[in-house]
Amino acid sequence: MLKVYDTELRSRLLLGTSRYPSPAVLVEAVKASRAQVVTVSLRRESSGERAGQGFWSIIRDLGVRVLPNTAGCHSVKEAVTTAQMAREVFGTTWIKLEVIGEDDTLQPDVFGLVEAARILSAEGFEVFPYTTEDLVVAEKLLAAGCRVLMPWGAPIGSGRGLNNLFGLKALRAHFPDVPLVIDAGIGVPSHAAQAMELGFDAVLINTAVARAAHPAQMAEAFAQAIDAGRAARLAGPMEPRDLAIPSTPVIGKAFLG
Repeated sequence: MLKVYDTELRSRLLLGTSRYPSPAVLVEAVKASRAQVVTVSLRRESSGERAGQGFWSIIRDLGVRVLPNTAGCHSVKEAVTTAQMAREVFGTTWIKLEVIGEDDTLQPDVFGLVEAARILSAEGFEVFPYTTEDLVVAEKLLAAGCRVLMPWGAPIGSGRGLNNLFGLKALRAHFPDVPLVIDAGIGVPSHAAQAMELGFDAVLINTAVARAAHPAQMAEAFAQAIDAGRAARLAGPMEPRDLAIPSTPVIGKAFLG
């Protein structure tokens, strides 16, 4: 079980709901993924891209928990206001906090992120911050009231996987008891399995599933990869070596004179 903010989840796959070809395809993907949490952008859904109440009805019928996000926000004020609106719309204190600082990479503005996290935590929100793998930023987010961290693997929608293995390993080692969810940049199931093998607690995926030729099949593949990666982590994988070790012992080998 994965425990986040006193809520226990069986699935370690969180799924985004944007950019699917149709609501029907989204429903198939969520079911195939076995995800219990889906992210929804208040801004996107309010813009007319979705069919209003029909979309909410679909999400409710799936029986999943909604994690609203502040996607597209570039300032503390904008993010805080969006979070407050999301709490009213969805009736939840959960919020995936995004404060974007750079348009090309969608890298988070970590200074604004910490400030917004502090404000929202004081207002009773349970904040899931989209952040980098920076240890100092992580410390400040935890001090601001966050109890979960969501470091990026790579820029949002890039599909590049885990760009900074050293930084991500250091983050996992430095915060062994904090739930860490890889968010952004995951492109294929092997990326998700790698994140789980490194000891991360869950993975959030959107574009890699939504833009696949067959989203439901890809969602199922990600679910299997996350299960496999988690099992491998618990099994205790071997450490890599620079030199070879023969798998067959030399004892009993015939020696020719």
